[in-house]
Amino acid sequence: MASLSELLPTGAIRLGLPASDWRGAVRAAGELLAATGCGTDEYTAEMIRNVEENGPYIVVAPGFAFAHARPSPAVLRTGMAWVRLAEPVAFGHESNDPVTLVVALAARDPGAHTAATAALARLLGDPEAEAALRVASGPEELRSVLERYERATDGGAPSRGDGPAPASAADPPSASGADAPVASAADLPAASVAAPHEGRPRQDAGQEGARGAADGPAVHKILTVCGNGVGTSLFLKNTLEQVLARWGWEGHVTVEATDTISAKGKAAEAVAVLTSREIARTLGDVGVPVRVVADFTSVREVDAVLRDTYDV
Repeated sequence: MASLSELLPTGAIRLGLPASDWRGAVRAAGELLAATGCGTDEYTAEMIRNVEENGPYIVVAPGFAFAHARPSPAVLRTGMAWVRLAEPVAFGHESNDPVTLVVALAARDPGAHTAATAALARLLGDPEAEAALRVASGPEELRSVLERYERATDGGAPSRGDGPAPASAADPPSASGADAPVASAADLPAASVAAPHEGRPRQDAGQEGARGAADGPAVHKILTVCGNGVGTSLFLKNTLEQVLARWGWEGHVTVEATDTISAKGKAAEAVAVLTSREIARTLGDVGVPVRVVADFTSVREVDAVLRDTYDV
């Protein structure tokens, strides 16, 4: 898998770029993908149509939009583009507008970009790295921030202050973890929680609880869903997996990133679906709880949603 810095050359970075509206912002990012040989003008049009058809769910965190479309012949090779806008623009997202950063992804296939997308999610979820990226004066300086971060983390989660080790999965839940101010996974106090087979998801309409939950250790599945299954759902998957690791639940719960069409068929295998408000409306009733997350990079918010899902 290519690293984030390998997928984001200096020529794909523009800082202080003007855009009159969200279409102009996405178009600017698409033009950088085309200029670096990753996509065509048709791919840029597909990214814009994605928002027109599915709503502003690509605005996955305050001020940040992750523009993308499905893998298609319009993608020439896998790569990314980075646009920091001169002035923020509104995408129509009720909690994360206005947007100042647009990162565009062109993926040749669903697996080609997974590691880099996860790395981007960790990067933007780290306050120190995010602050350094925000004030970078030019493309070379921004690339230097990316490369330093990758060297410091060795492709993994930030190493600065990991905090105490996760408590035993058999410990009782801590009610304070979701309420404490948390800037990133590294700052989150380890949660002490019961393993999934000792707790149950809340009983929403038609939900009978986790299959086999009372019969001993079970591996539950949670779906993270976006319109295309290759972009924003991976952001949410990465954050959810950080929370599960903190809880000591990574051996009990698996997370699958998918799209709206596949999610409707796979929902019967899952105990819950995590997604944006826009995609939740598209999904409708899938027979399991659909939990809305506003900030896909917020460990604190995802922690709270997971606690609500398992009633801990």
